[in-house]
Amino acid sequence: MINGYYDAVGAMVTQFNRLNVISNNLANVNTSGFKQDDIVIGDFERLFSEKRDILPLQNNTKEAAKFINRNLNKVPQIVEEYTDFSIGNILKTSNPLDVALTQKNSFFVIDANGQKITRAGDFSLDSQGYLVTKEGFKVLDTKNKPIKIPLNAKNITIDKNANIYADGNKIATLKIVSIDDLHTIKKVGNKMWDFVPGSETINTTNTTLQGFLEKSNVNPVTEMTELIETNRLVERYQKVMTTFMDDLNRDAIEKLANVRA
Repeated sequence: MINGYYDAVGAMVTQFNRLNVISNNLANVNTSGFKQDDIVIGDFERLFSEKRDILPLQNNTKEAAKFINRNLNKVPQIVEEYTDFSIGNILKTSNPLDVALTQKNSFFVIDANGQKITRAGDFSLDSQGYLVTKEGFKVLDTKNKPIKIPLNAKNITIDKNANIYADGNKIATLKIVSIDDLHTIKKVGNKMWDFVPGSETINTTNTTLQGFLEKSNVNPVTEMTELIETNRLVERYQKVMTTFMDDLNRDAIEKLANVRA
């Protein structure tokens, strides 16, 4: 009976974690360059059966497999969390400092306590004329230097190859990198990712659109549907837990009390 209670607790914890992911996606529906996260839910028994033949302790592991707890090891759990890197809607803003990337594996490089990459192109100029992100991090050029634009420039243009011009004079080229294996990058918050040095390739050809922004790729209708579904699952698991702890325990205690020595 108590194993069933553990099943319900484990399943509810998994759904709470799922709620956190969905809530974060919904909170960033209007965040430029945001990429939605999702999870894969599985159970230990299935994963074990798929991998046990390649585990290091082959004989012991196979022998021990006979003693797997069939209840506890079927508890749903998150086995993988991943990011959907599909391109979000491209919105025209006509702001000369807004830049959208046209390839899903392309990223801007910024200086945020070390080089980080981002898809968010809603840039601005700080008080010194440096091109910065919404969070104030400086945008880097292909020489790994912050990009500085004259504050008195009247006409700022960025061509499709990421070259920046101020009143017709070339200032710099945005450092746009391509990451072939998107599984190697790690989300670190504020629409930024860490990347493995050497895994990136500078590629500025046909990568940028000036006056456009890539919006979040979160589908609010889908996320709201999943939010409702997850909340209902949590409620069901709570009812199961209540049944185990209150009704079944009470019934067991009453029966035990009536047993004659």
